[in-house]
Amino acid sequence: MSFASSLPRSRRFRVDVGTLIAALVLAQSLVLIALVGWGAQRLVSSFGEGAQRANHQRVQEKVEAFLERAATAVDAMVQAPHLAPAGSSADDTAELLWVLLQQAPELDSLYVADARARMLMVQRYPDLAVRRIVRAHDATTETWDYKVRPDLRLMPAQRFATTRRRTLTSNYDPLAGPWYQQATLAGRPVWTAPYEFQVAHELGVTYARPDLRTRDNDAPDQVAAGDVTLGRLSDFVRQFARAGEGDSALLSADLRVLARSDRPGRITRLESPADGVLAALREPLARAGAASFTITYRGERYLVQSSVIVATGWRLVSWVPEERVLGGVHRAVGGAMATALGFLGVVLLLSLRLARRVTAPVERLADFARRIGRLELDGPAPAQSRVLEIQHLAQALDDSARGLRAFRQFVPVQLVRQLMAEGLPLGASGRPRRVTIMFTDIAGFTGLAEGTPAPVLVAQLTDYFNLTAAVIARHGGTIDKYIGDGMMVLWGAPTALPDAELRACRAALDLQAEVDALNDRAREAGRAPLPTRIGIHTGPVIAGVLGSNDRLAYTAIGDAVNVASRVEELNTALGTRILISEATWQGVAERLPVRRIATETLLRGRQAPLTVYELLEDRAAAG
Repeated sequence: MSFASSLPRSRRFRVDVGTLIAALVLAQSLVLIALVGWGAQRLVSSFGEGAQRANHQRVQEKVEAFLERAATAVDAMVQAPHLAPAGSSADDTAELLWVLLQQAPELDSLYVADARARMLMVQRYPDLAVRRIVRAHDATTETWDYKVRPDLRLMPAQRFATTRRRTLTSNYDPLAGPWYQQATLAGRPVWTAPYEFQVAHELGVTYARPDLRTRDNDAPDQVAAGDVTLGRLSDFVRQFARAGEGDSALLSADLRVLARSDRPGRITRLESPADGVLAALREPLARAGAASFTITYRGERYLVQSSVIVATGWRLVSWVPEERVLGGVHRAVGGAMATALGFLGVVLLLSLRLARRVTAPVERLADFARRIGRLELDGPAPAQSRVLEIQHLAQALDDSARGLRAFRQFVPVQLVRQLMAEGLPLGASGRPRRVTIMFTDIAGFTGLAEGTPAPVLVAQLTDYFNLTAAVIARHGGTIDKYIGDGMMVLWGAPTALPDAELRACRAALDLQAEVDALNDRAREAGRAPLPTRIGIHTGPVIAGVLGSNDRLAYTAIGDAVNVASRVEELNTALGTRILISEATWQGVAERLPVRRIATETLLRGRQAPLTVYELLEDRAAAG
């Protein structure tokens, strides 16, 4: 069903959304009033909250101790008398970092970097190694010393033995790391926000502390840091939570998951919880940040505690099913609650069924509106709904689609989509751009128009422009306008293209090849061919939405446009089919075959001579 067909206006009974919401709120309120009447439930909840609070405090103490131990290893590094990432003290520093890392299972790596982009790292994952980094002249040299697995049976010197060494070049810049920048900016120890580690390719956080003993222009000279992957953090949180009741999770300040005990595996992406109890907790945490509250998820009541880890600003949240803590008490009053819970289940099922009747057509309307926003106007129309407001909205959207469908015949839809994708205002605007401009023209069109019946000419031109438009689109060009029997095409506006000249030249070659095939078919049908001439030039223009207040068009203006038009006109005098200017040739030199025409060619309206090149079609096609 297309947008052109109007939605039938059904007279069947429809209910408005307000009535639905009122009915649901009334039903749920009655259930809540009945449940509040159970005074015993208040006492039970108070006892459960106390038990959950104690469990939460235990987990919080474990997490804070975990972070403190990780920070202690970095603090010990800074207190070392000769801490240095390079130079004579580098070997001693590497051994110190190695020992500290073995004693701190919370950390995945320890490292120190100075303001000259020299860095020394000892890492546990993915390989045990000492990594030495020196950056100079925009290039980084890395030396990796791979170590043996820790074994207390070995002599101390053997525990630090190097099994193999590898040297490589990379573009890693220690000074660009968030840990270095945040620590130097703050001038104090910091826990960074989660980010992806450069070697392990895992999300993690870093404790970074500037070494304030040496300063250069009041800026810390060295920063010591330690990494903790979110995977390792999840392992520890899962271990802490299993020792008690319920589950726990660490959330960032914007409530994205850092670690959780209710899901196996490691955190690989930093995102908001999408499912489970943790997803249901996000809204009350964001709304009030409450320290103690309860929620009901999938018919089960949960006791929730949350608090802030002061050192990092993270939020620790713990939850446990109330039944797990208060199962014995609940079973004692279970008989009295059975009737109320059964009634609640009926209301919930009814609410879900009614919600689906509302949300399903709303989702279809949302998809319908998105397609209209993308100017995709040939899809199916939205289905009818018994909800009055939804039906009115569906009718309005269908009317809008039918209007736009008629309007798009006069507007280049692809150009509008590009402007929207670029975020350009759809009002009068313009800015300098360097673009490649193509002009096309049909040779001898005036005589052809005089000797061809109008319906035949219109049909032939329609086939011609459909073919040329397809070729232009295939090569990323934007048709600026149709000028009689010719076109003005842009590469580099509204979307910037790094290889605009090459795209335009290849489009010209393909265009001539396909027009030749079209002309062959025209001759076989007894119609006159449409020989095409093409001119291409590259230069600066003012490109944007230009025109009057009541009529605008996206176009480009400037001397480069005039030059491109004159280059196309030179085809007539030179007997060529594709000419490009020297500015365009510089963008495709040695990539496409050309023939230099002249260095003294004068363009109409210009005093300076212009060098032009013929784009050789046969050799380009063979290549």
